[in-house]
Amino acid sequence: MKNKLQMHFPMIRTRGEIMAIIEDSERLKRMFYHWTEEQRQEFLDFCTGVRGVKTMYDFISKEVLNPEYNPERVDELLSLLLKQKVRVVEVLPNDSTRIADETSLVIMDIVVQLKDGSIANLEIQKIGYKFPGERSACYSADLLLRQYKRVRSKRKKKFVYKDIKQVFTIVLFEQSPSAFHQFPDTYLHYFEQRSNTGIEIELLQKYIFISLDIFRGIQQNKNNRIENRLEAWLSFLCMDGPDAVISIIEKYPDFKAMYGQIYDICQNVEGVMDMFSKELRELDRNTVQLMIDEMQEELNQKKQEVEEKRKELTQTTQELTQANQELEQTTQELEQTTQELTQANQELEQTTQELTQANQELEQTTQELTQANQELTQTKQGYQDALARIAELENKLKSV
Repeated sequence: MKNKLQMHFPMIRTRGEIMAIIEDSERLKRMFYHWTEEQRQEFLDFCTGVRGVKTMYDFISKEVLNPEYNPERVDELLSLLLKQKVRVVEVLPNDSTRIADETSLVIMDIVVQLKDGSIANLEIQKIGYKFPGERSACYSADLLLRQYKRVRSKRKKKFVYKDIKQVFTIVLFEQSPSAFHQFPDTYLHYFEQRSNTGIEIELLQKYIFISLDIFRGIQQNKNNRIENRLEAWLSFLCMDGPDAVISIIEKYPDFKAMYGQIYDICQNVEGVMDMFSKELRELDRNTVQLMIDEMQEELNQKKQEVEEKRKELTQTTQELTQANQELEQTTQELEQTTQELTQANQELEQTTQELTQANQELEQTTQELTQANQELTQTKQGYQDALARIAELENKLKSV
């Protein structure tokens, strides 16, 4: 019984036909059974149409979107992404744009010159690199400088900077970096340099980032409904289910030729198995490299955290040392104050004793004065009594 895609593409072989070819070759059989069960199933599902048509294999995308063989396809894709009609006139070498050995994560990378002289770098990444903005800016700058050197060498003394045309850096992520997932409803991101004042000058470098994983999720939520040519192209690139493929070719029948080209490639089972093995090796390398990058980033982050903690500890130690010094100084001042208070207290106690003694002496003196006053009062009374007696006697003498 034919599956869905075999009804549209009769050249698709059955599982039994492909297995017969593999079993008939010792080399292919060793290769096939060296793969994991999951990998064997993926290969057979792809070649038999059960899984659909996976365009994101490196050997598939480079064949179907080769600007030298099929420039009209790249023309249309670029026109839709740039929102203007463009035409590829030349494919430029891109080896010098590689600042590091990063090709293992790149599915396709082409640099083309358009009819108006501008440059477009179209790249598909299986796993989005870290720091996509910084990386793309470096490649854009490299392409701009290459164009400058090429145009200046060609025009010589007639060269003016207006001869330099725009450079477009277009990156499609099969698995986009985490920053793009902050916008789960947006899969197209356009970047260009702008002034804060509104003044308009041409700064030449422009960027487009497409999150195919986010686009795929959006399409699945609307049941693979294709609404325009750009959606058809992006679906062609990243959606490999049979229903998605059928949805595309029913909406735009011309895509059937590209799918047919892919299944024509699958007729060469040995060639496809070789390329598939290479894809698996690259995938393993990607995974290891990604783990190394993530571990290195984590290590760098840990180093930064340790350095920050060290600085904080140093600062805290300094603060503690200063606080300890201040505490020692305060302790010394407190001891000195305590000594002064002890001395003052002793002096106060001595003064109190002296005052107590003086008070006792004052009380004794007061008692003595009281007694003396009583005696004086008594003496005075005796004196007055004597004077009265004398007066009385004088009166008696006068009467005699």
